Amino acid sequence: MQDFMNYNEYTRQEWSQFHGDYFNEIDDHDLEKIKSVDDQVSLQDVKEIYAPLRHLLHLYLHHYQHLSRAKADFLGVKPHKIPFIIGISGSVAVGKSTTARLLKVMLQRAYPQYNIEQITTDGFLYPNAELEKRGILGDKGFPWSYDNERLLLFLEQVKANRGPVEYPSYSHEIYDIVPNQINVVNNPDILIIEGINVLQLPHNQNIYVSDYFDFSIYVDADPHLIEQWYIHRFEGFLQAEIEHPNPSNYYYQFTKKPRSEVMAYAHQVWHDVNYKNLVEYIAPTINRADLILHKTKGHFMDKVLLKKY
Repeated sequence: MQDFMNYNEYTRQEWSQFHGDYFNEIDDHDLEKIKSVDDQVSLQDVKEIYAPLRHLLHLYLHHYQHLSRAKADFLGVKPHKIPFIIGISGSVAVGKSTTARLLKVMLQRAYPQYNIEQITTDGFLYPNAELEKRGILGDKGFPWSYDNERLLLFLEQVKANRGPVEYPSYSHEIYDIVPNQINVVNNPDILIIEGINVLQLPHNQNIYVSDYFDFSIYVDADPHLIEQWYIHRFEGFLQAEIEHPNPSNYYYQFTKKPRSEVMAYAHQVWHDVNYKNLVEYIAPTINRADLILHKTKGHFMDKVLLKKY
């Protein structure tokens, strides 16, 4: 049972009053491109949940920029751009990617003068071959399955604004790191980084990933609901592969097996991997978040918790 005594809790209606001057820069077409498979997000969510959140981020960003200039003045050095980093955490299938993509679009339209980028920490997983070599392929997603040293170095270089910074590419189609494919983050003003591990103390490290964050969000829901979303998402990927088969796709292997056997496997993966990871390593980090978005049935956000201090 989590203790949220250091948070103020707001109902959806209460939170919706905090958005300041709201302008509707998002439409249904945008949402269709933004939302993940099996996730749900509406224009009402944009107005009542995300517009206040974007306004809050504006306050944090303004304060951050003012503090950076004041610190440079104190040190007697020339002010320089230091990227504002937003971290988004939560379980597999809870809707982190949708939140990240929606915030990116809203911030881009609010700040057209800024370079705003978004990444996922999936690219910092060890390749499957390396996981298999270490005997931990079944632990994929757990803290020790990430190249945490590389992730922390990436964040250090981005925060230091050292020009283009490379990071690996991950594909959910092949369920692995893409060989010889590198992504680049190039001097962002704002970087959104989402992943199940972004609020954790990395395995065998002594610095939190979130130590590089200037604002952090945790997307929360009852594990029983998340399991339903995970299974439904799995079925969606499987059906798409049945309709458009591609032998290189991770889900292709399941199209040749009985449906009951495949779904039993999906439930087992949830229970043995994703649920275990959630309970033991992801959920315990929730109190590191500045803000918690709580979801209920149908991905409906019913309340928001904002850290008091």
